[in-house]
Amino acid sequence: MNKLSKLKDEDYQTILGVKKQTFDAMLEILERNYAEQHKKGGRHLSKLSLADKLAITLGYYREYRPMRNIAFDWDISKSMVHKSIQWVEDTLTKSKEFSLPSKRILKDEKKAPVVVLMDVTECEIQRPKKNRKNITAEKRKDTR
Repeated sequence: MNKLSKLKDEDYQTILGVKKQTFDAMLEILERNYAEQHKKGGRHLSKLSLADKLAITLGYYREYRPMRNIAFDWDISKSMVHKSIQWVEDTLTKSKEFSLPSKRILKDEKKAPVVVLMDVTECEIQRPKKNRKNITAEKRKDTR
């Protein structure tokens, strides 16, 4: 969180790919979910804060870096990176605030289908014909 607290509002968009307001909204959802999960107690042994987990997830999707490299930068294991990304993704998707609409909504029947035409006719390519003389002559050269 030390790195994130030093960021300016305009730097969130360039580094993490989302605006500060969006980051804060995502973080609020994660905090609510985390509090609900640990309402009755449980382990709180993670080295990463929720903001760090969110930053790791956003950085992973923005840059497509290998998890091993992210783990090295944050000084954690690769499995911890994977678990963090998976948890953040699942939590935000279940919240319905940051999930994509269903395919039915995206596919509007009122819109006309897009038609694409492509010319895929075959074209002949001239190739040299194989003669029996050329083939046997090459064989004879190799045997001598």
